[in-house]
Amino acid sequence: MKKMDIKEASAPLFEYATQVTNEPLVLTKNGKPYAAVISLKKEDWESVSLSTNPEFINLLQESRKRLRKEGGISTAEMRRRLGLRKKRQR
Repeated sequence: MKKMDIKEASAPLFEYATQVTNEPLVLTKNGKPYAAVISLKKEDWESVSLSTNPEFINLLQESRKRLRKEGGISTAEMRRRLGLRKKRQR
């Protein structure tokens, strides 16, 4: 991960965006993370939208809390309940 103080970021955004192929560029303000430029080449619109949606993120956090509190079932058990066959191993 590359870091840069936001006051030093004086190049056009295009230049930073084309340089973030393998790792994000995190812009800092007063030594703390402030913004990031990341590559989304391998992402689709739905993934990007959901990963930045506060309501969706909250839903995931609540689901994880519930799983820790109440437990869950294995993939094999879910497949059995749904009447699905086991996946073949390669």
